[in-house]
Amino acid sequence: MATANISSHQKQLEFDDNQFLSSLFGYHDKNLKVLEDKFKVKLYTRGNFLSIKGSRDPVEKAYYVIQGLYVKLKNKDISAEEIENNIDLAKPAYIKEQIEQDQKYQITTKLKTIYPKTKNQEIFLKLMRSKDIVFAVGPAGTGKTYLAVAYAVSLFVEGKINRLILSRPAVEAGERLGFLPGDMKEKIDPYLRPLYDALYEMMPVEEIDRKMMNNLIEIAPLAFMRGRTLNKSFIILDEAQNTLSTQMKMFLTRLGQNSKMVITGDLSQKDLPHNAKSGMQDAMEKLEKVKDIGFVHLNSSDVCRHTLVEKIINAYDK
Repeated sequence: MATANISSHQKQLEFDDNQFLSSLFGYHDKNLKVLEDKFKVKLYTRGNFLSIKGSRDPVEKAYYVIQGLYVKLKNKDISAEEIENNIDLAKPAYIKEQIEQDQKYQITTKLKTIYPKTKNQEIFLKLMRSKDIVFAVGPAGTGKTYLAVAYAVSLFVEGKINRLILSRPAVEAGERLGFLPGDMKEKIDPYLRPLYDALYEMMPVEEIDRKMMNNLIEIAPLAFMRGRTLNKSFIILDEAQNTLSTQMKMFLTRLGQNSKMVITGDLSQKDLPHNAKSGMQDAMEKLEKVKDIGFVHLNSSDVCRHTLVEKIINAYDK
């Protein structure tokens, strides 16, 4: 399907419904040519991802029309006639409005451009941009850590921070570190793996390794924050529901000049001793009236993992 003269502008869509793309393209791809001819673009698929390549305006129009088709037709077979009937979604005013809206919430990293997918995620991004400390509370899969890492990397790319620090409390969930094999790094790394995973989606591995060698990126347990003042840095504390009050106070007071902090966690998933109060919950209660600190609460409707995750969260909440 490649063409020699195609422009480099590209957008990508990801669909929760794996069957949508096969329905969109039709039997033996009969609808594919309709879409490509109508918009003068090329369409490529991999799994539930659709890449749209071509000149900027046609790509933007195709992007929003296909989004509209997904919303309207995701549960039924799609005919070429239905594609034709939905082209009016691509009116110039609509396209302009959507492009401006996208740019407003755009997060540009080294490897991808990311957009909030829900209203609460948009609020989270706004708070990170406007506040120096932000608490983000919500269940698994709501994009708390992912968006925080993405925004931090975007500031790195723009040269607005000198250092990125990702941290977690190394709570021993059923195992004691002393009984695990390996040196301290090998013992600690499993607790920090989700932070590595998010970071590797935003930056090339070689660049991450180089910046870690130069201490420009640190991924470390919370205990390693003690006694430091962090200037012109972006500091993320993940799984903060597992901090004690003394640990949270220690962490928050590391904030230096021209720095930002994001604290993420799920208060329903504490691994602390039964009678211990979460440092995250304690901090949110003490700091709720401090106007320069932001708070966002995400819920099951913000889950961006498999659709079953939202159902599982709701079932456990009940």
